[in-house]
Amino acid sequence: MTIGELADRFGLATHVLRHWEAVGLLAPARRVNGRRRYGPEALARVAIILQCKELGFGLEQVRELLHAGDPATRKEVLARHDADLERRIAIATAAREMIAHGLNCPAPDLLECPNFLAGIEARIPPARAR
Repeated sequence: MTIGELADRFGLATHVLRHWEAVGLLAPARRVNGRRRYGPEALARVAIILQCKELGFGLEQVRELLHAGDPATRKEVLARHDADLERRIAIATAAREMIAHGLNCPAPDLLECPNFLAGIEARIPPARAR
């Protein structure tokens, strides 16, 4: 199939597939008269890339995952991503708690809400020793 056909199948712009080629995620099976032609395996490859992006992987991580030569390397990439997800979940959870305090506080001003202020004070770094 052509690059346009492959892109259309997934609702993507052709420049996205060209970019994925440039970063080593996708390669045409062959070229005919200088034009890219993709085989059926490209469908699975694009689906994998899209799934990884939905899971929060960056393109570099996707490339590492797709090019992992052994299970240990693949597991290391996945473990790094899992740790990053845990960190982001903790940040999002803290953000939701702060928002909940703001929504439920009867104080007329957030700067008068003791729970909100406690969260803000926790973000202020201590003074540096001179």
